[in-house]
Amino acid sequence: MIDDVPLTEDNLRNWQGVLGYVPQYIYLSDDTVTRNIAFGIPDREINMGAVRRAAEVANLREFIETELSQGFETPIGDRGIRFSGGQRQRLGIARAVYHDPQVLVMDEATSALDGVTESVIMEAIEKLTGSKTIILIAHRLSTLVGCNQIYILDRGSVTARGNYHELMRANESFQQMARVAE
Repeated sequence: MIDDVPLTEDNLRNWQGVLGYVPQYIYLSDDTVTRNIAFGIPDREINMGAVRRAAEVANLREFIETELSQGFETPIGDRGIRFSGGQRQRLGIARAVYHDPQVLVMDEATSALDGVTESVIMEAIEKLTGSKTIILIAHRLSTLVGCNQIYILDRGSVTARGNYHELMRANESFQQMARVAE
């Protein structure tokens, strides 16, 4: 059930169309920045306005336009070899928001990043706050501070929920996770 509507074969494709997904490890093709953001879209159907908007949301547009010799048409190399880990993650965010989804799922999208790069990624995510439903899957508690609602899962079951400060005040398990993270 999604919003009290049964999920069926008839409406599954429509529901999938409102989702954007950012995995922990981003697959990048040996192609241009544009084609990696508008991944899978035929060249004649690529909306450059949407590509630029997605790059802006992902805190990547200025880098692309000022630091890359060919801008959006710059080849990124095999698996994005010419890009840092943070830039690859931001390309993944740009790809996920290219279609302007209503729901964005981020699965450990910052777990392999250093603190500075993580903060840049979190800035990109904060740009979406209020305009999208964001489901942020994370083990690193610092990424959860700005979340409206946090669900703690243990063996597939929700054991607690609240915002960061509520859980820090009232949930011993969350407090323990925070101490370990320090």
